[in-house]
Amino acid sequence: MFTILVVEDQPHTRKLIRSILKAENYTVIEAVNSIEAFEQLEKAPVDCLVLDLMLPGIDGFEITRQIRQSNQDLPILILTARQLSEDKKNAFLAGCDDYLIKPFDNDELILRIRALLRRSSRLSMMQQKIGNLILDYPSLSLQKKDLIVTLPQKEFNLLYKLVSGQGRIFTRLQLAEEVWGTSEVSDATLNVHIMRLRKKLEQFPEIELVTIRDLGYKAVIHHEN
Repeated sequence: MFTILVVEDQPHTRKLIRSILKAENYTVIEAVNSIEAFEQLEKAPVDCLVLDLMLPGIDGFEITRQIRQSNQDLPILILTARQLSEDKKNAFLAGCDDYLIKPFDNDELILRIRALLRRSSRLSMMQQKIGNLILDYPSLSLQKKDLIVTLPQKEFNLLYKLVSGQGRIFTRLQLAEEVWGTSEVSDATLNVHIMRLRKKLEQFPEIELVTIRDLGYKAVIHHEN
């Protein structure tokens, strides 16, 4: 059974979320601030995080950033009353996977969590092989013989998406929506991720990331002779 960590400082809202999730047979653990949240994450595996933005002390943006900096592949659903597009953009840039505004529909909350869990379970089993080179999703790494390079999650997801397309051109909008989960990702952010990937791929000449002017990117695979 899946375990959901709910980080919410308002008792009434936390109780409501707990009731909704338990009715779906999820195991629910709770935290009211960042300290308790990280303590819970250290205690036992968590399958999904439901996180408020407005918390005492460290807010939800920073909690999300800290989780992503440690390369944790934890689905994060932001559940907040903050409706500004800038808040939503910053949440996705921090690394969240989905964003739901309060007051929320009970069924929609469950459907979004199910989608995140389904996506996480599917991706965790993914692996791409190019000759002796392996793109391994569980470890977010590129592996070739004794050489292992671990990537930040967004970089790995971006590379995996391009490689899985087998030469297909992906527009900037497609990559933004499929890797970040939102169209509100700047060209500069995408360009920086591509630049960092190209630098790391110098050790793996099997993969070349090609810019398609005014459109997007594609991955060209060079097989060893």
